[in-house]
Amino acid sequence: MDFALTDEQQAIFDMARDFGAAEIAPEAHAWEQAGTIPRALWDKAAGLGFGGLLVAEAHGGAGLSRLDATLVFEALAMACPSVGSFLSIHNMCGGMIDRFGDAASRARWLPGLCRMETVFSYCLTEPGSGSDAAALRTRAERVPGGWRLNGTKAFISGGGYSDAYLVMVRTGGEGSKGISTLVVEADTPGLSFGAPERKMGWKAQPTAQVQFDDCVVPEENLIGEEGRGFSYAMAALDGGRLNISAGALGGAQAALDATLRYMAERRAFGQTLDQFQALQFRLAEMETALQSSRIFLRQAAWKLDRGDSDAGKFCAMAKLHVTDRAFEVANQCLQLHGGYGYLADYGIEKIVRDLRVHQILEGTNEIMRLIVGRALLAERDR
Repeated sequence: MDFALTDEQQAIFDMARDFGAAEIAPEAHAWEQAGTIPRALWDKAAGLGFGGLLVAEAHGGAGLSRLDATLVFEALAMACPSVGSFLSIHNMCGGMIDRFGDAASRARWLPGLCRMETVFSYCLTEPGSGSDAAALRTRAERVPGGWRLNGTKAFISGGGYSDAYLVMVRTGGEGSKGISTLVVEADTPGLSFGAPERKMGWKAQPTAQVQFDDCVVPEENLIGEEGRGFSYAMAALDGGRLNISAGALGGAQAALDATLRYMAERRAFGQTLDQFQALQFRLAEMETALQSSRIFLRQAAWKLDRGDSDAGKFCAMAKLHVTDRAFEVANQCLQLHGGYGYLADYGIEKIVRDLRVHQILEGTNEIMRLIVGRALLAERDR
């Protein structure tokens, strides 16, 4: 087995890392304080193809594989996990429209999405249905020429900021087969937003409830087939879990890199911290955790690209393993900084706050355990 990146993949990673270092890292704290990301950043990101990473070249995208995309999000998260993750959500929407939309939908939505003239948000979670996503209550009823939406979505990254919302709605009966996917543009009458959420981390990206009150959209805003929306959303989440894992990995790597530099400078009891054997052991454990996570993540992405039957299980395992290990590493890095790790100026506490939510979103890690456990039992009983 060849674990090395190709020259092209290394170039993709380097380009994203350099973009993050130049355009994101210097402003990350200011954007966190402001609670928003300047739209001008997306123009620059789109210029490098980051707006449509998973969209086919024929539709204006970069046409990258899932593995290639994880390299981008790992590299961007080294500058700021919050900003990189916001971009991953936009790209998850693009991949979903490209894969499941018809030719008219792709022609209508994807060019602007890839240029990031139209920033997309993904709307699945509701106040009463988080992990139990198939129980969502937001409903869309047919009206002449379109659909009327009523309901509320919660924890939406880009709520009140994005230009369009990819919304999972109930168009039929109870259960997963009654769910469809609609695009709702930001200027649609009846669309409104809750107050910005006050969060532990991911503060740079605006997060709010998205509310639909007799919100009417045209018939052609349906993505794919009626009643297939839940399956589309779950398929998109396999890739989304990889991206979120990559973001956690990049953030933890940045924390470890900063800790190595700090320990070479900080002195205690007559020597630098990196000369204490006990602390070297902790560094070794963190490096092992990140390298093993990186291999696991890339294997899961490889399986998803191949369309392997167990790809979903591996995406869940990767999300569970990588996000848990990444948070543990970031938290250990804060500890090794001592009191300075608790100060915003050193950047470690921000990484810890940002990475905590990676264990929750795109399916909590408890749900990842459930997915893996059920897959094991299904494999046993074949």
